[in-house]
Amino acid sequence: MMKTITTMAAKGFKALAVGSALVFAVAAWTTVAAAASDDPLASWNDTAPKQQIIAFVDAVTDPGSPSFVAPDRRIVTFDNDGTLWVSHPIYTQFQYVFDLIRRLAPEHPEWRTEQPYKAIIEGDRAFLKQFTVEDAVKLVNATGAGMTPQQFEAAVQDWLATARHPRWNVAYTELVYQPMLELMAYLRSRDFKVFIVTGGGQSFVRAYAGKVYGVPPWRVVGTSVKTEYERVGGKGEVVRQPGANMSVNGPGKALGINGHIGLRPIAAFGNSDGDIEMLEYTGSGDGRRLMMLVHHDDPEREYAYTCDTKIGRLCKGLDLAKERGWTLISMKRDWKTLFAFQQPKP
Repeated sequence: MMKTITTMAAKGFKALAVGSALVFAVAAWTTVAAAASDDPLASWNDTAPKQQIIAFVDAVTDPGSPSFVAPDRRIVTFDNDGTLWVSHPIYTQFQYVFDLIRRLAPEHPEWRTEQPYKAIIEGDRAFLKQFTVEDAVKLVNATGAGMTPQQFEAAVQDWLATARHPRWNVAYTELVYQPMLELMAYLRSRDFKVFIVTGGGQSFVRAYAGKVYGVPPWRVVGTSVKTEYERVGGKGEVVRQPGANMSVNGPGKALGINGHIGLRPIAAFGNSDGDIEMLEYTGSGDGRRLMMLVHHDDPEREYAYTCDTKIGRLCKGLDLAKERGWTLISMKRDWKTLFAFQQPKP
């Protein structure tokens, strides 16, 4: 299995080069757009969320403010799927796994009769709507076990270089939200330490977070798989094993933050009920805090969903936001532009 997937990654390096160039072009445009404007949050409408962000940042970075926070404690965490990039109609990592299962299917005739492989190969949407955690673990094991983290990340990068979203027909790495890219850049400019805390696979997100978000691998906290140390070809390697090590979703987000970062964030951004504990943990600290949830309410420019989905479900979080004073970012009302590729080029 490792040889098959590694070979697949190697064959895609040419495509990866093209995809990487595209990513860098998007990043360059983001930089140009920011430099051309005195407004660090130019893709945000001048509504309450933008005003709250600026007021918060000014308060915690002003040495004369009673809310001042030293730079080494300016920790901010972002969820990934649905907060930083599009997560519908299915999570991007699921799409990666589904595509890989279909590609490897000829080498595994037993998958034709075994679920969830059978449903993926046949495109059985009815079965996939009932997709379980156990199904996800099976697929992750089938497409990643036996690989080193470097081999896995190369395979992900190879897929990202050629895969296209079914609605917009653009690379998934182009479907990052321009307002959030501006927000992360703005926070970094004010000496915040930006972390991604995701229920998605840690290695999957690390494969592109540096180029797309400017977030290095050591600042990505995600769901991890079991690993073992092995000697491969006379070299010491970490090798992925079957089974999950830790899920970073719900309460796991607070545990992951504590175990990986070691400091409570002073600001947190999410979009779903899976982010509740991260926002709750952030808001339970002393001093001034900022907790925000992206509300997907724009079916024309993106999607609209709350309780009526398993992908990025936001139901309990809506009630808690009102109860605890968390801010809802309305995609429809508060964001001028969603994606960089929709902006006119200078």
